[in-house]
Amino acid sequence: MTSLGTSTALATRDDERIAAALAGIAPQMWFTTDSFGTRAVFVWPGEPMLLADVCAMFESFGLRLAAHRKLETTSETGQAHEFDFGILTVPAPVLDLIADACAASAAGRWRIDQYARLVATAGIGWRDALLVRAACRFLEQTKLGLSQAYVIESLVRNPEFVRAIIALFHARLDPATALTDDSVARSAVATLVEQAATLDEDRIRRALAAFVLSVLRTNWFQTDAAGRPKSYASFKIDSAQLTARDAVVPYREIFVHSDIVEGVHLRSGAVARGGLRWSDRADDYRTEVLGLMKTQSVKNAPIVPMGAKGAFVLRSADTSAADGYRVFIQGLLDVTDNIVDGSVVHPRDTVCRDGDDAYLVVAADKGTAKFSDLANSIAAEYNFWLGDGFASGGSAGYDHKAMGITARGAWLSVRRHFAESGRNVDTDDFTVVGIGDMSGDVFGNGMLLSRKINLVGAFDHRHIFLDPNPDAEVSFGERMRLFALPTSSWGDYDAAKISSGGGVFSRSAKSIVLTDEVRTRLGITASQCSPDELIRALLRAPVDLLWNGGIGTYIRAATESDIDAQDPANDRVRVSAAELRCGVIGEGGNLGLTQQARVDYALGGGRINADFIDNAAGVATSDLEVNLKIALDTGVRSGAFTKASRNALLEGVSDDVARRVLEDSSNQILAISLAAAQASYLLERHIRLIGNLTAEGGIDPTVEGLPSKAELKKRAESGRGLTRPEIAILLAQSKNLVSQELLASTVPDDELFADRLTAYFPTPVAEAAPDLIAAHPLRREIVATAIADELLNRVGPGTIFRMQERLGVSTAQVALAYAAVRGILDLDAVWLDCVQREVDEGQRAQALLEIRELVEHLTSWLLRSRRDNATPQVSIEQFAGSVRKLIELTRSA
Repeated sequence: MTSLGTSTALATRDDERIAAALAGIAPQMWFTTDSFGTRAVFVWPGEPMLLADVCAMFESFGLRLAAHRKLETTSETGQAHEFDFGILTVPAPVLDLIADACAASAAGRWRIDQYARLVATAGIGWRDALLVRAACRFLEQTKLGLSQAYVIESLVRNPEFVRAIIALFHARLDPATALTDDSVARSAVATLVEQAATLDEDRIRRALAAFVLSVLRTNWFQTDAAGRPKSYASFKIDSAQLTARDAVVPYREIFVHSDIVEGVHLRSGAVARGGLRWSDRADDYRTEVLGLMKTQSVKNAPIVPMGAKGAFVLRSADTSAADGYRVFIQGLLDVTDNIVDGSVVHPRDTVCRDGDDAYLVVAADKGTAKFSDLANSIAAEYNFWLGDGFASGGSAGYDHKAMGITARGAWLSVRRHFAESGRNVDTDDFTVVGIGDMSGDVFGNGMLLSRKINLVGAFDHRHIFLDPNPDAEVSFGERMRLFALPTSSWGDYDAAKISSGGGVFSRSAKSIVLTDEVRTRLGITASQCSPDELIRALLRAPVDLLWNGGIGTYIRAATESDIDAQDPANDRVRVSAAELRCGVIGEGGNLGLTQQARVDYALGGGRINADFIDNAAGVATSDLEVNLKIALDTGVRSGAFTKASRNALLEGVSDDVARRVLEDSSNQILAISLAAAQASYLLERHIRLIGNLTAEGGIDPTVEGLPSKAELKKRAESGRGLTRPEIAILLAQSKNLVSQELLASTVPDDELFADRLTAYFPTPVAEAAPDLIAAHPLRREIVATAIADELLNRVGPGTIFRMQERLGVSTAQVALAYAAVRGILDLDAVWLDCVQREVDEGQRAQALLEIRELVEHLTSWLLRSRRDNATPQVSIEQFAGSVRKLIELTRSA
């Protein structure tokens, strides 16, 4: 490149324009062409870019610099430079687009990359190039299977398609020009898709066309406070319309893209909730979230919202997690409806190709535990109708770690597993290996729920802890100290309180020497091993309990590969279920095992439920908090409550909230035990239920981890039924389906069930705000969910469908008949008496199964014999007195 030196005077043809640009605040650039060639003038009111960066920027558009000179100006702060390109064949309109793109990049409005080539080759503006980049980055997350560089080369070769896809986007979604009938633009794209010359080009074009057609809303045409397009883009997508679909297909998703952050939020239903995490999986964060959303969908079965999950990754090293999170939240709210004075209000400058959609609730997750207040402050900036119910657990919400609610819920499963094996976790010593550390919510709280825990080993991402023969009381005290110590690690554990042969070791160590005590405890013979090998040995250790309170998938089935686990970070330490020697697994953390690994472990005699069962108490607490705030905030707006009195009421019922949530979790775990006790007897019923859930509930048995037809036949022949993890799936999906069927009926509006709405809320709230509760916008959903939860917990999965098949009745009719039986038998009192009675667990299960059989028999009898449409209340009044007298006579006999 030739340097032309420094001019002694302003170039006369540009002097006025340069002076005006220097007086501005943003960089400006323009091209001029004459017989000598094409030149660009670049003006920076402030500090200019480095020459090397300018050269690289021009080359992104296919322009190579021939000469450069700094222009002399009178500005004390700014500079003007002229760049010579020689003779160019680029049309003037395209040069103008390149100039705008360069100026925008210099102003920090976008980051130039390979997609900038489309400005020159397709003749599109820089924002349109940014739009194509956003679409392609999303498609990369959907496993399109083609590299970004490959996709760009295809688009560069096919500028007509690029222009057509942008035209289709505008025809559908630009509020200034959107067409009711976009058939012309759609047809143009379809024609170009069919004209693709290769299979890969066809895939790329179909995927991009499907992306545009799947977008229901976008903030692309919204502006910021200064009237400029927003620096980030969000797209609300109908996932079923995408060409590259996973086995799990969300109901809706929102994709947020910018130069600094990128992320997705997936929902399994219109009313859905779940956590947002800061992901470290930049290449496949959507895959990570799909698995988490699927888990959340079954975890949320006992509560009103269906499952949702979100994750974001940072695309700039200069961006903090909080700043990235802020942009992500803004992107979500930009395409979400609001409710103002009871009416739904769509986002401004937005075409909405879907119905009303105002329910958006988020929660803390990995890396975002401290961000609830930040999320709620952003919601407040948007005047979002949910207020601080938008993100549960903030400063005016329930602190899950302080409550220990998730760990306490998971511990109910551990307690039942041990009790059904004849052991008591409060009085009998038992050995534990753990995943996590004491600073964590689930691990830390969980390892303080019994003084009889003998924690012989644990690991997190930093350390491996070994205590081969711990003193239960001493180690309990030390764990309590670490739990109270902010940001503690296993490295803070007092070495003097570790038994002989133990210690704390770094996971970055080259190798670790194993003492005799450790080898004996872990049942291994090696004298030394790498940290990864030691972790695998811990996972395979012969202990009573494996407690997962961490993050990651550590156990797969023997028939699965590490790819199936979808957690590359832990491929080196993962083991198969067949290698496990622990007696019980408690899943306080998510996705610690694949579903098939759970099944294999259970078939081998291990006791396990599933993560969505064990750690459901946390999400249930958040949901109850949100619904409390929805009701009480209406009172705040009307003046019935002040913010302070609302907060005091919420705080005052926290123990009641925990009690209700844990009671619901306990009932669900018990329901799994009852079904498992009759698993072989119920197999045919469960097989038919799988068919019903597939046909009516839209589940895919393979995706859910349910047995194949061949496996079911094998189980039947061997006299084995479904495992606890499989029963858990049936129970959760049955609740989801029954809730939806009840919502589609008049059952939630029946006065017979009015008490379900009141009973859902803590008594002090129900007494302080009865009118607000009665007017709750989710009252029907709350009632339907409560009925479905109790009904399935009491009669078990498969019973309702059996009645439907045999009697030709609807789910609503079954619910009404059950309500009559419930009242006739005073079932709540009978059931509670059996649950709380001090008896052997085997005897308890037998008694409850007999009650269940009676309920099924009486419900069926009512459905067969009461064809006169008698209301449940009439049946209760007719039979309850006689039945209760008979019960009293039986008791006195």
